[in-house]
Amino acid sequence: MNDLKDDDTFYKVVMNHEGQYSIWPSHRNNPLGWQETGKSGLKDECLAYIKEVWVDMRPLSLTKSMEVVNDQSSRCH
Repeated sequence: MNDLKDDDTFYKVVMNHEGQYSIWPSHRNNPLGWQETGKSGLKDECLAYIKEVWVDMRPLSLTKSMEVVNDQSSRCH
């Protein structure tokens, strides 16, 4: 088993259609449904980037549906 502190794998940050982020080894093809964000590096660098940009953990579909509900609610008042 590899010691996580000695992880010298180069990763890329990927994002799915729901706006969720993950890291993926850069030498592998992206998992189905995931697109590269343009950020790559060591694991800690990629995780720091995700922490910075992924401020709303809700899936995009939930965020959009909540916006519709809130918009309809505000029209009723």
